[in-house]
Formats: sequence, C-alpha cells, structure tokens
Amino acid sequence: MRRLLIVGCGDVLRRVLPELVRCWRVYALVREPDAALRALGVVQVLGDLDRPATLRRLAGLAHAVLHSAPPAAAGTTDVRTRRLIAALRRSRSLPRRLVYIGTSGVYGDCRGARVNETRPLRPATARAQRRADAERQLRAFGRDSGCRVSILRAPGIYAADRLPLERIKRGDPVLRAEDDVYTNHIHAADLGRACLAALRRGRPNRAYHASDDSDVRMGDWFDKLADACDLPRPPRATRAEAVERLPSVMLSFMSESRRLDNARLKNELKLALRYPTIDAGLAAAQGK
Repeated sequence: MRRLLIVGCGDVLRRVLPELVRCWRVYALVREPDAALRALGVVQVLGDLDRPATLRRLAGLAHAVLHSAPPAAAGTTDVRTRRLIAALRRSRSLPRRLVYIGTSGVYGDCRGARVNETRPLRPATARAQRRADAERQLRAFGRDSGCRVSILRAPGIYAADRLPLERIKRGDPVLRAEDDVYTNHIHAADLGRACLAALRRGRPNRAYHASDDSDVRMGDWFDKLADACDLPRPPRATRAEAVERLPSVMLSFMSESRRLDNARLKNELKLALRYPTIDAGLAAAQGK
C-alpha cells in the first residue's frame, strides 16, 4: 500500500483523514502520542521539526508528503522546512509527491487587484517572508529530486468551529468602506479536499490558490459573520482610528488587499467547492 507522511497534522488535514486512510498507509509526525490519530489507524512517528536529530525515521518512509507545519515564529526563513527536506534527503528513496499548505500572504499588498498564481511574490511581513522562503526551498527540492511539489496558497481559513467571534464580541472595529481591503477565504473542509486533489492531480512545482469564489471586503465579511451569529455588527473606523485600537497583527491583515483567482484550482485540480462562498459556509455553520 502507498505510504503517506503528514507533517503538521492539524485541524485541516484531520478533516480528510478518513478518506486518506482508505487510500494510503498514513504516517504522521507528532511531538507526542495522540489517541485520536491512533483510533483512525494513523501510524505516529515521534519527532519535532525543531529537533533535527528526531527526524531520522522520515528518510525513505513515504511515497508522498502532506506538509502543513507552520514556520517558527521568528526570522525570515523557514528552518523547519529546511530540516524536513534534509531529513527526506537522507534516503535515496525520495517521495514522489509533496503538497504544501502555504499562504496567499506571500503576495503582499496588491491594492485590491485580482491575482493569479503567476504574480511575483512580494511578502511584506516576516511571517509572509518565512512562507515565501518555504516555497523557494520546496521548489528547489522538487527540481533537484524529481518530486512533484504542489503549493496551495491559502487565505483565511474558517469553519463552524473556527470563526473569529471573540473579535466581534470585543467590539473591535473594522475599516470604513472607503478604507477597507479585499479579503479571501476558504472553508477548512474545502482546503482539506484541495490537498487530496493536489495529491492526485497537482502538477510539478505548481502553485494553486486554495480560495473560494467570494469577492468581499473585510468589513463586509465581519458584518455577514455577525448577522449569521446574531451578534451586533462591529463598528466602522478610519484607518487612523484602527491603528490606535487594534494589535499590529490585525493591522497587518488590514494593510493588504487582493482578490484571488481560483480558476487553476478548479480547472487543473478539478475541485468542486462544497462551500463556494462565505454565505454558503456560514449558512452551513448555522445549520440552514
């Protein structure tokens, strides 16, 4: 049976584990044993991307890799991805496929333009620079090894159990319409399914926008979320007022505006989104 290694077996990939274990012998790199993974039949490999000596068992282990582990919290390079690649290279038997969940933040601010995957990367934050570095490392690995590397650039991930409701309850402001930015979203279930599609159909060293069809500004997204959950809509603020009231991480998201074109996701990976818009996703979350 084909062997699949998951590096970063978090919420998104756990949503598609039942399908994966039907098709693959699934291994997951974990820091400590997980009873839920064991119950699903996942073979757990104890190791830590921050401790290279613990990664030796990864060499030659799998025919394919799903990589969704985030970079470390500091720096502009992704040392965790570097260590993963080094561990895989210890064997002559290299994986033939690798799918990486990255971020659309690698583009930086596009001033609301519609963006396809050929747009040059201009990451503006250290967080996005680490993600762009991971992409460069993985593309180089794909070219050198013949491994078919596919990159999923994901925007804001949401689901019924991962909605930013606390932000609304706190009364944090959103930008007024004339200052607002375009934002992009993907339901966690659809992102998991995009990983399956990339394993099957992803082209070598190819990037895909794992995004839904929504064309919405950030303030409107929070309005829709508040309405769906019977909460007061957040107050609107000027950009200057937002700078005074919001943390720097949230302000960084409010400083970038782009609209992702997902045609390649649908045409090449043949993915039919279950939640093609945030309206569909929120309706499902409310059982409507």
